[in-house]
Amino acid sequence: MTRAELTDALRAIVGPRGVLSRASELLPFSADGLPTYRLPPSLAVLPSTRQQVIDVVRLLAREQVAFVPRGAGTGLSAGALAQHDAVIIGLNRLTRIISVDPVNRLAVVEPGAVNVSLTRAAAPHGLHYAPDPSSQSACTIGGNVAENSGGPHCLKYGVTLNHVVAVTVLLPNGDITTLGSAEGETPGYDLLGAFVGSEGCFGIALDVTVRLVPDPQAVRTMLADFMSIEAGARATSAVIASGILPAAIEMMDGPTIRAVEDSIYAAGYPADAEAVLLIELDGLEAGIDDEVHRVKAMCTDAGARTVRIARDEAERARLWQGRKKAFGAMGRVAPALVVQDAVIPRTRLPDVLRTVHEIAARWNIRVCNVFHAGDGNLHPNIAFDPNDADATDRVHHAMREIMRACVDAGGTITGEHGVGLDKLEYMPLIFSPASLDAQCRLRTVFDPERRANPGKVVPVHACREWLAAPAARGRV
Repeated sequence: MTRAELTDALRAIVGPRGVLSRASELLPFSADGLPTYRLPPSLAVLPSTRQQVIDVVRLLAREQVAFVPRGAGTGLSAGALAQHDAVIIGLNRLTRIISVDPVNRLAVVEPGAVNVSLTRAAAPHGLHYAPDPSSQSACTIGGNVAENSGGPHCLKYGVTLNHVVAVTVLLPNGDITTLGSAEGETPGYDLLGAFVGSEGCFGIALDVTVRLVPDPQAVRTMLADFMSIEAGARATSAVIASGILPAAIEMMDGPTIRAVEDSIYAAGYPADAEAVLLIELDGLEAGIDDEVHRVKAMCTDAGARTVRIARDEAERARLWQGRKKAFGAMGRVAPALVVQDAVIPRTRLPDVLRTVHEIAARWNIRVCNVFHAGDGNLHPNIAFDPNDADATDRVHHAMREIMRACVDAGGTITGEHGVGLDKLEYMPLIFSPASLDAQCRLRTVFDPERRANPGKVVPVHACREWLAAPAARGRV
């Protein structure tokens, strides 16, 4: 089947407005939230119903055409970009929240449902969906499942995997299967656990059943400011070691604070501070103020200049606005921003952040750090001009050294953004050839023809997934 014939066949399924083929139409699908890669797809198809998704995948299976599932395109690892003439299947029109079951605290949603819309639907029942990526006002549940996304409150409540109980999966050959169960644990291997975080390489989620959690009786949000990263890190370690488990501990460094305060997202952070901790405690009303008092004392002992406690919901929302919109605020710094993602032991935070700044100075780039301090999930953010070839090259060198430093510190290469294209070259830093081969074999169980999101996650020659030349992988 020629490209024109395939286009016509897809239009017969989804209608003429559901297939995009012109270069200008495909431009939005040539990148995700990571600006250092560009790969325009050959086609993009936008089904509006579950049956259309099934019919599209079955057509592509008959014609042996590769495909890439895509939600809102907010991913940060170039995971939803098409290679090898793959067709993008956009799922952002499947936005239904199919059901909310407050008795069993479950909800069933379509893959294109936006994360925050699920919490809004559950709110009248005193429930919410806990995983809350910073992009939660735009990212989709299907994308969260693909990347096993986290968020600020995952320190206490866990990541996406801990909240998904079942997924109806459309396999790359067009078969449909259900992994997991809303009724409880299923016998046999944990294939649901394998599917969550598989980055679209195992198939497409047609619907997702998730756990909802009760809204806490009480919430206290605090902002502690420090004159050094080290002091903020000491406070973080002291709080965790005390046995108190905050809902979130987020850290922003000086450059991030100033970018936020200079933007429309200004949250009242002290602009002369070199670090702030945003700490949130939640739980029962009884006892929470005692925990607040203890956390405040620990921050002060670690060197906090001030510890401010939000007086009401409006002030709490403002403090969170600065953190959640920090990436947007950095848009004032440079035209593009790379949001990196790595995890290190929490006790190594000062050492690694010092190394990150040394790397930035060596490559003459600007790095802002805003991250989940409580679980050691770093996000070194590099602002740069993608139209400057020299700057782009220096960014790539710096990112590689930063990832190496995190691995050398005992960490790993991703906490919540996935591997995608961006971190393929780092996989051998943490996995042996035997481990990578085992991951290839697992993929074969779901997708023996390697047509679902080809070229992602596992850089193993035997998997025929690896392209050695960076340019061939769409790197800018």
